[in-house]
Amino acid sequence: MPNRLAHETSPYLLQHADNPVDWWPWVPEAFAEARRRGVPVLLSVGYSSCHWCHVMAHESFEDEKTAAYLNAHFVPVKVDREERPDVDAVYMEAVQAATGHGGWPMTVFLTPDAEPFYFGTYFPPEPRSGIPSFPQVLEGVTAAWTDRREEVAEVAGRIVRDLAERSLPYGAPNPPGPDDTHAALMGLTREFDAVRGGFGGAPKFPPSMVLEFLLRHHARTGSAGALQMVQATCEAMARGGIYDQLGGGFARYAVDATWTVPHFEKMLYDNAQLCRVYAHLWRATGSDLARRIALGTADFMVRELLTAQGGFASALDADSDDGTGRHAEGAYYVWTPEQLREVLGEEDAAFAARHFGVTEEGTFEKGASVLQLPDTEQLVDADRVASVTWRLLAARGERPRPGRDDKIVAAWNGLAIAALAEAGAYFDRPDLVRAATATADLLVRVHLDEHGRLARTSLDGAAGAHAGVLEDYADVAEGFLALASVTGEGVWVDFAGLLLDTVLRHFASGDGTLYDTADDAEALIRRPQDPTDNTAPSGWTAAAGALLSYAAVTGSTRHRDAAERALGVVTALGPRVPRFIGWGLAVVEAALDGPREVAVVGPDGDPATRALHQAALLGTAPGAVVAVGAPGSDEVPLLRNRPLFQGRPAAYVCRNFTCDAPTADPKVLAAAVRGAGADVPQA
Repeated sequence: MPNRLAHETSPYLLQHADNPVDWWPWVPEAFAEARRRGVPVLLSVGYSSCHWCHVMAHESFEDEKTAAYLNAHFVPVKVDREERPDVDAVYMEAVQAATGHGGWPMTVFLTPDAEPFYFGTYFPPEPRSGIPSFPQVLEGVTAAWTDRREEVAEVAGRIVRDLAERSLPYGAPNPPGPDDTHAALMGLTREFDAVRGGFGGAPKFPPSMVLEFLLRHHARTGSAGALQMVQATCEAMARGGIYDQLGGGFARYAVDATWTVPHFEKMLYDNAQLCRVYAHLWRATGSDLARRIALGTADFMVRELLTAQGGFASALDADSDDGTGRHAEGAYYVWTPEQLREVLGEEDAAFAARHFGVTEEGTFEKGASVLQLPDTEQLVDADRVASVTWRLLAARGERPRPGRDDKIVAAWNGLAIAALAEAGAYFDRPDLVRAATATADLLVRVHLDEHGRLARTSLDGAAGAHAGVLEDYADVAEGFLALASVTGEGVWVDFAGLLLDTVLRHFASGDGTLYDTADDAEALIRRPQDPTDNTAPSGWTAAAGALLSYAAVTGSTRHRDAAERALGVVTALGPRVPRFIGWGLAVVEAALDGPREVAVVGPDGDPATRALHQAALLGTAPGAVVAVGAPGSDEVPLLRNRPLFQGRPAAYVCRNFTCDAPTADPKVLAAAVRGAGADVPQA
């Protein structure tokens, strides 16, 4: 029997369209079918670049015998967590509460009323390491459903009640103060890995949002320790295997504490955030390494993730064909000494092995090594490194490529817009600004409707059916505001305001709390609400940041008040779990600094206008907002009533309702937007 996924827009769901399992997408009809048949629902949640999702699919969902049992005793529902983060969040909370851990693939058994009663993640086809086999789980759940239905219903009801009774510790309406950010800094210092960079042990994820907080804290306070943690972590990641030393871009995380062996999937959200972090580190320090990694990551995104429609694909798979017809994790990226010799010859292969840390023993599986830059002391021949890198990259390009998930996720494209716009401006790369603008155009044309509502995803230029969640509105607004500051096009401020008004109308409650889904979204067993920053900013903290910036650009008290109410959650969480509220802490730093408001007025194309604009963009003051326009322009409210200064292009810097005297001198402006801890590099 053909399943029902063939017409979905999610590449992950389409991967399962030919399974013998009679999959349903997450639709009311699936649960109606479960009620009609009197059977439970098997909910399977994953995403297209998830290695163990592929493994379980191959072992179980492609197996005819397993599929036949599933179809006879369950209504199977398949969900792409990237397309439906609300469904994923609700049931992941239940999984974590019940088992103490979570992950993907996520396997949850539900009543026909969508109430969960049994949980797991990956289940093998045979019992393994204390984990029951998937057939055993299916048979056990079937027996419980058949013989102990009342007990199952009681368990499901209790779980739903427990979830409903969970409440957030919330500090509204009091935003954090300097003591709170200092306490967060001390907490991060205790968890910092002073030897290898980063925080905690294995597995080790890029702490992008925490690094943004530390950069802003250093800029506001001059804290040398904050900057040192950023520099050490960024250098360790850049030299480790988590960074693609040939093609640029970062893998999702390292499986070890040394950044050596990555989990090889490459996600748009990681690379967008890290591109911005390294660009901001360069802005603060002038580091050549930071500049190289920022541009290498930006170029990776444009080269590998840009779609024909102008948006950025979600991810590259971890797995690819290893040349034998078998899919293996990391096959595209790793090298043996023999493979180096085949491409480079003996002498250059020996050089490349030393430079990239390729050994006979290997650092990965089957004697292969992940390329790194392990030797930080040795001087190298830059031309020879470039030659070797180019030849290896060309040879790698002949290997079977990892699959790409072409789904456009609004939130992650918002992060990419901000990163590319800023990197393009800092490093005089107008092509990156053009890419950011094209992505913004796509989001407006395809994702945004006339009522200011966003579609979560699109594929091949067609919007998906699922409504945007809070992070979509917040991250797209953030991207639009960053793009406006770089291009001077006020329309992006207008679009950001439209999105943020939707946030205040449909996602906010009166006390400042924010929900991940709109008040008119599909009702789940619990309305998801998570302020913690994990792999990307939470919708809550991203909204706080965008509201704060929009208020600074427009002078809107309503949006400023909403931002401060939303930041109350950082008061509760920042000092206790700073690693998981990094973007919230970064927004707090902006609020504590003002943020500073910079208006640059001068004729378009005038070198003096450009010099002032560049000085403003390179300012390290936390969260500073920048507007640029011709004299008399009112495209952006921040530009209103800002004349030229003695007939020359001028810059105005304001902060906390007080403005400096206008200046026509880029050096004076640079000093006015410089944080306490860093000099601004001169572009």
